[in-house]
Order: sequence, then structure tokens, then C-alpha cells
Amino acid sequence: MLLEKRKLGRTNLAVTAIAFGGLPMQRCTIEEAAPVLEAALDAGINFIDTARAYTDSEEKIGRHLSSRRKEYYLGTKSMARDKAQMAKDIDLSLKTMKTDYIDLYQVHNIKNREDLERVMAPGGALEALEQAIAAGKIGFAGVTGHSIEMLIEAVKTEKFSTVQVPFNFIETQAREVLFPLAKRLNVGTIIMKPLGGGQFNNPDVALRFILEHDISTVIPGMDECGYCLPCPAGLDIPTLFIIHLQYTRYNMKTASPLRYQAMPVKASACMACGQCEKRCPYDLPIRERLEQIAADMG
Repeated sequence: MLLEKRKLGRTNLAVTAIAFGGLPMQRCTIEEAAPVLEAALDAGINFIDTARAYTDSEEKIGRHLSSRRKEYYLGTKSMARDKAQMAKDIDLSLKTMKTDYIDLYQVHNIKNREDLERVMAPGGALEALEQAIAAGKIGFAGVTGHSIEMLIEAVKTEKFSTVQVPFNFIETQAREVLFPLAKRLNVGTIIMKPLGGGQFNNPDVALRFILEHDISTVIPGMDECGYCLPCPAGLDIPTLFIIHLQYTRYNMKTASPLRYQAMPVKASACMACGQCEKRCPYDLPIRERLEQIAADMG
């Protein structure tokens, strides 16, 4: 299959416009992961994105795709903020994915100014990335996050070759300042959460919307919601979030309450055990949001 390829910013890597998001790999068994990963390469996808934090996602990629390493570019990321931990994580990623070279290594999930300052300071994670580039262990350094403001600040440093950001029908803030800035500085744009965390049931339309923009690549996963489940109280947390979003952001003041009332378990049933937040890859304050949903929806 011939897939469109786009340049990943100043890396000059020609990556497929639709790539492979490795976060949901953690929900497969080792055996189940093999046909999914192989099918992605067989379909022509040539960029795979994962992270140290995605439990055994790196291990599955290493086990099943190391023999096909020349067929794809590999990106991963670490939550490390200091030099020592980032250097350790880079070596762990190389070992776990059974490769001697990673094309893109990203600082994962910059949330606030303190995060960014720690990464950029002497002895910070950026030093480890630059040393790994010099040593030939990795090709380029990137940055990811959900805070558009912090990603703009990170890109302005001109120390990162790529930026990974949420962008979809709902989350469009990145196109106002971040996308033009990245283009001007020749920084590759990697789009995560293209289906809005599972809110869109038509992936073809959602992906077409994103690819109409001047971005480098989009990394949908196999499944974009439900990481927080199962809930001991029986809450369908993703559906509750979607209903509340429709109620608050899209002014669906009639349909949303009716749908909410039809839910077998309401947000008020939350026991505040915190199990969902431990599983959530996006570090969402789920208990706080459930409390707000209960207050707003009755």
C-alpha cells in the first residue's frame, strides 16, 4: 500500500502521514500484539511512536518488530526531567526494543513551567538527549504535552526537532500559534488524540480533518478510550466524560441529560478510590471531574 509521506520537520525523515500510536499496545497480550504491529508495517506505515511509560509497549515492539527494524522510524519518550534518569531511560529503550538506534526520543508530557525549566537546566534531561545524539544512540530530540502554552515555550527554545500535541475536531488550539511557529522553525508536528480520546466514531472523517492541516503525521492508536476501566463502582467513565463534554461545550442541554439519566451508574456513585487515575495515561483528575459531572448533571 502506498501511503502519503510528509517531512518530519528539520529531521528530514519522510514519515507516513498516518503513523502508529503505541500507547494502546499495553492493553494487548504479547501474542496479540504481533499481528497488529506486523499489519501496520504491511500496510505501509513507517513511523511507530511509543513511550517508556506505556508499560510493556516497548517490549512488544522490540519482540515482534526488531527483525524488521529497517522498515520503520522509531520514536519513544521518557518522563525523565534530569540528565541521569533520561540517560538511563534511553539505554533501557534501546535494550527493550532490541535496537542500537532510536530515530526520535521525546521529553514526555511537559505540564508546566517547572517541568520545562528542569529539562532545560544544567544537568537536565536535554543534556542527556544531546549527548545521546552525539553518541549516535538517537537521531533527534522532541517534546510532547497537552499544554499548548508550554509547548510553545519549548519550541521557541529551538532545542527540539519535533513537537507532539493533541489536535482534533474539539481540541483545535494548536493551530492558532503552535502550528505556525513550528512551521517557521521547521519543527515536525506529531498529532496525538486524533479521535478525541474516543469521542469520534468516524475515524476516516476525523483523520481527514487533521490531514487537511499543515502537520507532519498523526498517530492514532488501536483504541483511544477506556484505559481507566474497569471501575469498581461500575462507572462507564469515558461515556460519562463524553456526555458531560457535549452538555458543557456543545450546549446539548436536552439530549445530554436524557442520555445521562439512562446511564445505569451515575457519576455520583464514584467511591473516590483513585484506581482510574493510576491507569490513566493522560494524568487526568478523574475523581474531580466525576464530582463535577455529578453536580452538573444531577
